[in-house]
Amino acid sequence: METQTETLEFQAEARQLLQLMVHSIYSNKDIFLRELISNASDALDKLRLEAFRDKDLEVDTDDLHIDLEVDAEQRTLTVRDNGIGMSRDEVVTLIGTIAKSGTADLLRKLKESKDSAASQELIGQFGVGFYSSFMVADRVSLLTRRAGESDATRWESSGEGTYTIETVDDAPQGTSVTLHLKPEDQDDQLFDYTSTWKIREIIQRYSDFITWPIRMEVERPDGAEDATREVETVNSMKALWARPKDEATEDEYNEFYKHISHDWTDPLETIQMRAEGTFEYQALLFIPSHAPLDLYMRERKRGVQLYVKRVFIMDDCEALMPEYLRFVKGVVDAQDLSLNVSREILQQDRQIHLMRKRLVKKVLSTVKTMMANDGDRYQTFWTEFGPAVKEGLLNDVDNRESILDIASFASTHDAEKPTNLREYIERMKEGQENIYYLTGASRSAIENSPHMEAFAAKGFEVLILSDPVDEMWVESVRDFEGKQFQSIAKGQVDLDTEEEKKTAESERDQRQKDFADLLSWMTKSLEENVKEVRLSSRLTTSPACIVGDAHDVTPTLEKMYRAMGQDVPHIKRILEINPAHPLVSGLRKAYDDRRDETGLAETAELLYGMALLAEGGELSDPPRFTRLLADRLASAL
Repeated sequence: METQTETLEFQAEARQLLQLMVHSIYSNKDIFLRELISNASDALDKLRLEAFRDKDLEVDTDDLHIDLEVDAEQRTLTVRDNGIGMSRDEVVTLIGTIAKSGTADLLRKLKESKDSAASQELIGQFGVGFYSSFMVADRVSLLTRRAGESDATRWESSGEGTYTIETVDDAPQGTSVTLHLKPEDQDDQLFDYTSTWKIREIIQRYSDFITWPIRMEVERPDGAEDATREVETVNSMKALWARPKDEATEDEYNEFYKHISHDWTDPLETIQMRAEGTFEYQALLFIPSHAPLDLYMRERKRGVQLYVKRVFIMDDCEALMPEYLRFVKGVVDAQDLSLNVSREILQQDRQIHLMRKRLVKKVLSTVKTMMANDGDRYQTFWTEFGPAVKEGLLNDVDNRESILDIASFASTHDAEKPTNLREYIERMKEGQENIYYLTGASRSAIENSPHMEAFAAKGFEVLILSDPVDEMWVESVRDFEGKQFQSIAKGQVDLDTEEEKKTAESERDQRQKDFADLLSWMTKSLEENVKEVRLSSRLTTSPACIVGDAHDVTPTLEKMYRAMGQDVPHIKRILEINPAHPLVSGLRKAYDDRRDETGLAETAELLYGMALLAEGGELSDPPRFTRLLADRLASAL
């Protein structure tokens, strides 16, 4: 067979990432071996599953294992598996390219980070473990043959700008990765990766739970001058999720999490479950300590690993975990499912639905316990994953109350500390029936909104909702603990006490009469933009604001629907004016004195435009607004 050898360039982002690896931005180099063993374990899982599903695939699965081979003289370390292997195209795609969204952002953060631990956290979010080989090796060779194929592929690189790739016809099934170790590490026992004690120590620390045997040839002193060499299995192979919690250490759980998630930081929370009876399963779930870079990207994979009687079935089992908990990692091992189960079958399986229901409740109850007992860790959780969890308020009606129970929100009560809804209700004023909120692009935009004025003046607490998902869930969720959610930018607002209402009633009636003609004229003058102009009870310092009717869709939500291609009719809203403001009272006097003057309509238009801008809205005709404003300023001067 004619050999096909090519020299190819790494993708630009991959090249930059490799350079960061080569120059070792990490203090703990040992994790390179964990990453290579983890990849080998995945390859063995996939081969066993493929052999089960494809009866025509002629492969031997009787002795699946991982081999470690050390050559101290040549200073090489080889990690070899007899798993699924890779085709030539897969090698180029998986190793030569980082085809993931967010790469540029990752690289920027890595370069900016001066802290080794922070760098490990960032790289862990991305899952590029193979590249960690270049922390300890100045050259890496890979030989692989995919199960069922005759041709093999040899790949080699020194971690610079290029790699060579060659098709060969003489290689065993599976993958072997050979590291040509850097010379500078050989004199330091802590980093001598040709030492069997060092390799054994790394495996027992990081990879002891791998369910496949990890074998290595070791020396056995036999009392004579010469030591004998024999092959030893250096990991225990105990499935961590099947062991009672008191038989596993926190370090073991942390390392198992890193194995399945390819994260390099410890999890925030570990959750163990065991269901017995008519339908048995075990679960070991983890809540990460940070959100991955692609948490809000559509192409992101989600779900936990599914095993049946300790046989790996699939990664990313979406049927077991809802979209809003897509950050949860872990393993579910069912006893009564078929080994031949497919993703399509899982969507319909009654037992899977029951498992999912219990897993979700367990995750939510764990967060609730965290909220009650460990405020700092809960705050980390909510900061990292809160916006994703709130998506569940839209599509998980059964758990809506539980999600609201663990949610936190910024509020006007405390600029530094968020509040939960129960705390908000405890602080509600006497007679207050609603949970007040305002949505917007940012905290500062919301706090400076004219809608806030009366609430601030009278000391009513308002939730500040600035996540994009907030615009949507508040339209679906009506109440919590019997208290209705109420947008302060919708409907009529009356914050007066009964006593204040009695005192101000006659004054309000008189004001309504005084402004009746102006309101009627402004409503007609601005009819293309608003459906009504009325006096406001929510303004104290601003001249005007725009509000919606109680059940109107907000402008932001209207814009979101249009961006998604939905045909939403434009909704006219209400302009409220502040009768105590000099601009409004002056406009009323001018209208009473010279109502036929053409400039008055332009002043009303400016008043509407100012209110629109104050809430962060967009003018339909900015040049016209600018011209009118310039004319008014010029005439004033």
